[in-house]
This record gives sequence, C-alpha cells and structure tokens, in this order.
Amino acid sequence: MAAPADTELAHAWSETLRRHARVSCALERELQAAHGLGASEFEVLEWLAQHPKHDCRMQELSEGVHLSQSALSRLVGRLEADGLVVRKTCQFDRRGIYACITPEGRARYEAARPTQRAVLAATWDG
Repeated sequence: MAAPADTELAHAWSETLRRHARVSCALERELQAAHGLGASEFEVLEWLAQHPKHDCRMQELSEGVHLSQSALSRLVGRLEADGLVVRKTCQFDRRGIYACITPEGRARYEAARPTQRAVLAATWDG
C-alpha cells in the first residue's frame, strides 16, 4: 500500500498535468482563432519582446521557452516566414544565431497579449 505522502504527491502531479492541459488547449484555441498564433509562438514572441535588446541567442531562447533546439528552429522558421522574427548571425561568433523580433512581431504580440492574459485568468484555478 502506498504511503499517504506518495499518494498526495502523485495526486498533486496529476492535478498539475490536468491544469496544464486545460490551460494549454484554451491558449492554443483562442490565440489561433484571434491572432493566428499558437501558444508556443506567442511564448517566443513574448520572450523576445521582453528581452532587453529584443533579441536572444537561439540556445538561450530554447532553454527559456522549454523547446528542443530543433523544435525551436522550426517554430522560428514559421515566425520568420510570417515576418514576425528574423534570424541574425552573431558578429563575434559566427556559430551563434540570434532570433530578433520585428516591428510586425511586436505588434502581433501586443495585440495577442490581452487574449493570452484573459485565457490565463479564465482557466487558471490555482
């Protein structure tokens, strides 16, 4: 028989997963419908918009938004195709690639931010 602490821990983990799924699905649905953005795309735009220089090295961005480097590269490619982000090579280290938010990307982020915050407020029952 499982110890009460183990059962509580497993229950807390299940609740975390349930909440994450509910919030993520709502964010995907609302951001896509209203702004043509997925939740991960919004998260990348938000990360870049809030970064002091409005750009970020891809490796750091990958860690910040919790995506593998290959998944992030594909996502940034989609944002780049939509004119929301550009990639630039680091002038000091040619191996380093930066993602930079464009003015159009900033405008889309600013338009989508109230939607994202409203969905969080409506679905997060913490």
